[in-house]
Amino acid sequence: MFDFVHNNKRLVQIFMALIILPFAFWGIDSYTRSGNAANVAATVNGAKITQQEFENAMRQQQAKLRQELGARFDAAMLDNPEMKRAVLDNLVAQRLLVERASAAGLAVTDDQVARLIGSIEAFQNEGKFDKKRYAEVLSNQNMSPLMFEARLRDDLLGQQMQDTYVQNGFVSGKVVDSIIRLNEQQRVISLSPVSIQQFEAQAKVDDVAVKEYYDRNPKEFQIQEQARVEYVKLSADVLLSKISIDKDEMRRYYNEHLSEFGTSEERHAAHILISANAAATQSEQDAAKGKAEQLLQEVKRNPAKFAELAKRNSQDPGSAANGGDLGFFGRGMMVKPFEDAVYSLKVGEISEVVRSDFGYHIIKLVGIKSSKALPFDEARMGIENKLRQQKAADMFAELAEKFSNVVYEQSDTLKPAADLAGVEIEQGGWVTKGGATSALWTPMMVQAIFSDEVAKGKRNTSAIEVAPNTLVAARVLEYKPAAARAFGEVQGMIRQKLLGQQAIELAVKYGSSVLGQLQAGDKPKLRWGTAQSITRGQHGSLDASLVRQIFQADAAKLPQYVGAETAQNGYVIVRLDAVKEGEAISDAKRARYSQQLRQLTGEEMSRAYLADAKLQATIVMSSPEVVRVQP
Repeated sequence: MFDFVHNNKRLVQIFMALIILPFAFWGIDSYTRSGNAANVAATVNGAKITQQEFENAMRQQQAKLRQELGARFDAAMLDNPEMKRAVLDNLVAQRLLVERASAAGLAVTDDQVARLIGSIEAFQNEGKFDKKRYAEVLSNQNMSPLMFEARLRDDLLGQQMQDTYVQNGFVSGKVVDSIIRLNEQQRVISLSPVSIQQFEAQAKVDDVAVKEYYDRNPKEFQIQEQARVEYVKLSADVLLSKISIDKDEMRRYYNEHLSEFGTSEERHAAHILISANAAATQSEQDAAKGKAEQLLQEVKRNPAKFAELAKRNSQDPGSAANGGDLGFFGRGMMVKPFEDAVYSLKVGEISEVVRSDFGYHIIKLVGIKSSKALPFDEARMGIENKLRQQKAADMFAELAEKFSNVVYEQSDTLKPAADLAGVEIEQGGWVTKGGATSALWTPMMVQAIFSDEVAKGKRNTSAIEVAPNTLVAARVLEYKPAAARAFGEVQGMIRQKLLGQQAIELAVKYGSSVLGQLQAGDKPKLRWGTAQSITRGQHGSLDASLVRQIFQADAAKLPQYVGAETAQNGYVIVRLDAVKEGEAISDAKRARYSQQLRQLTGEEMSRAYLADAKLQATIVMSSPEVVRVQP
């Protein structure tokens, strides 16, 4: 890769997430400072992981899951011992990586730290690092630059140690070729489903069996607890209606953020590419560079032939046919060496040979589309909406703690909370424990409703976050305990279930019998589907266990027959008719597979290294006993 920031793109993303979270990091000094044992989550070879660090890491995990899952996120998924243990194990691993990296003599330079910090958007003003903004952002998170930089330096150091293994995986050429052949081998099959429908008439279930099933499975027929509730919701969206923005404030924002209101400069370029990726040998690199330099001389002799030369010589499949034309693009859309060259040219100029991760480029600047500012009157509505949302979020933050306190302190009524939020108490209808969840009745909310204190004691729930900037507190108006459904209500459902199970058993028995006949050389009459080709990785809707049988079948003598029970049909018989080997293995395919396999083996080496480090370390958890963290 071409520079440090590009190499550390993942770390940039991590730190973007860290600094926008609404809580403070305690920095590297918390690793070693002494403190109350109750405030220590774990120690690693004597170095402390504080409870504050652990809570911060849990919040990071919450933010990550919220971003990945969107509307499907629920805070309750973090409220289990497995998740907490995984987060703490990750902190332990980070601490061990830093310790091992320091012992190995690895180091992070001040320049590396500075360049990474300078690349983080939250610290930039109009695309450039702003020292004042940097200090303000960190101050808002109760963090000093020294603390942040120490934390960043440690994470970079740990990443270096991990990359030592991840980037040095190994796989032999023979193994690569074997995996390609296995992965791309096709097997031609036909299917003969044994449908359960043809056995439904044979299935018989008497009343005794139905009653016995009911008696043996009482939980299956239990009606869960139910509660009729009312609730109060405090949200930033509701607060929007209470906020107005005057024109002067909008004008001031516009003047201070002019870069937001317009289009950035774009450039139109064409290029000729002679490919030479990072894995190319030195001789291949030299040959590619030499060819690019020859082409550059031709272009300089006759610039009008640029498009013609690009069509004949460029190895960029996306642009060669168009004379190397790449169209218009803005900053950040191309790799940095290419972008730097484009933005250093004048219209009509042609660059020298430029090296990038893709190879050697000759670049021609075709045109420039200048930046254009949006007039205030056109930007006004967007500014008003943005400022209103910002103020609503600020107002929500101010009210959230008061809302939580009043819900708790006056737990026999929701009215004070409703008055504080400026909303009405709403009716929530009946909620079922263990029933379907929704945006309002999340698992955590339902769990709170059916706690004894709330369901039976008629107390308010705590204020629970059901979505970003949205708190809900509920109160039970009427409660129904769990109860069993009467046999008469469910006997028809039980009968149908047992009949279905019996039909499946008959279908499986019949299918297994026919499969045995086929494997013995008999030829029972069956209806076979259209032949289809499958690979180990692409096999449509076929069950993975059935696919394994198909590829384990001896292809020396065809046809071969396998079969398995399926959820869709009851049973399916498969006839293997032919085996097709993949195409000849090209160098490009071998290189692609090799890269992926090296990465996999490198990641496995890294995991093994961490596992060994944990086994050799003394790791003490917050509980009184010493826990040896298992890999």
